[in-house]
Amino acid sequence: MKKIVLAAVLLLSVSFVRAQVNFGIKAGYNSSLNLDNVASVRSGEYDLTNVKSELNNGFHLGAFGRLFFDKVYIQPELLYSMQKKDYEFTIQDAMNPDVDVEKYVTFSTIDIPLLLGYRLLDLKVVNLRVFAGPKFRLDAGSQVSFKNLTNNDPLDREALEGEFKNSQVGLEFGAGVDVLMFTLDARMNIINSLHTATWQDKPDLNSNFVISLGWKIF
Repeated sequence: MKKIVLAAVLLLSVSFVRAQVNFGIKAGYNSSLNLDNVASVRSGEYDLTNVKSELNNGFHLGAFGRLFFDKVYIQPELLYSMQKKDYEFTIQDAMNPDVDVEKYVTFSTIDIPLLLGYRLLDLKVVNLRVFAGPKFRLDAGSQVSFKNLTNNDPLDREALEGEFKNSQVGLEFGAGVDVLMFTLDARMNIINSLHTATWQDKPDLNSNFVISLGWKIF
């Protein structure tokens, strides 16, 4: 048994020594626009004004590492991400006049994707990759604010503000290209919302479409 364990450790050590290792920094753009919203544009439930508001509302920055085993690689990342999402909705109350509410949710999170990738094209100057893996999201001070809601409004403010969960786990997948020391990724992530509230006509959604540009330091 000891010989088997020793052999496994030795084999793993040799693999890591032979593996190609990259480390770099990256930054990019987050969008809260998802595929359901795009499909709703055709039916008129979601217009181009809504789409425009969600296409310019977030960024991320952080670091990544890559460990290559021939064409297969593992890529952990540590990212700080921030984005905003706004809602306009009317709360109907039988005892009081209807109240139009503009609600703004600012997501500040620490994202930790752990991706497994494969190099489809591997040249000296350019390579093309695909990847997928779990994404861990931690709340880092997300907030809710209102543009036209005062303390005098006859509403349950706690119900409007809701609460933020401490963490969520989702799935991330996409494709990327490397040119020399630069790397460009486009990805989708499927992850449940950190925020829940009683008064809202649709759920708060975190980033779904992500584009990032990175620089491999080594």
